[in-house]
Amino acid sequence: MKIASVADVKARLSAYVRESVDGPVVVTRNGKAVAVLLSVTDDDELERLILAHSPKFQALLDESRRQIEATGGVPHEQFWQEVQADGHAAAKKPARSRHRTKKST
Repeated sequence: MKIASVADVKARLSAYVRESVDGPVVVTRNGKAVAVLLSVTDDDELERLILAHSPKFQALLDESRRQIEATGGVPHEQFWQEVQADGHAAAKKPARSRHRTKKST
């Protein structure tokens, strides 16, 4: 892990972005950590990072955990029956065309 001041990161951002591949770069202001540069290898990792810091998503997870704790959740067999039913329903729906047609004038 590397530690660098805001001023140093500002002056050498490209170098610190490259260094973040080897590990997080902690950015400090007046000796206190204020940010972290992290390397992202793919879109899934980026999405996980963003969701991990999303208050709305965390609230949704907390509510889901409370609901599962209160009700015991969905039994295994019921879950798979619903998944199969949803899959069959989706397979019966006609696919929408992704191509737009040009309107004639």
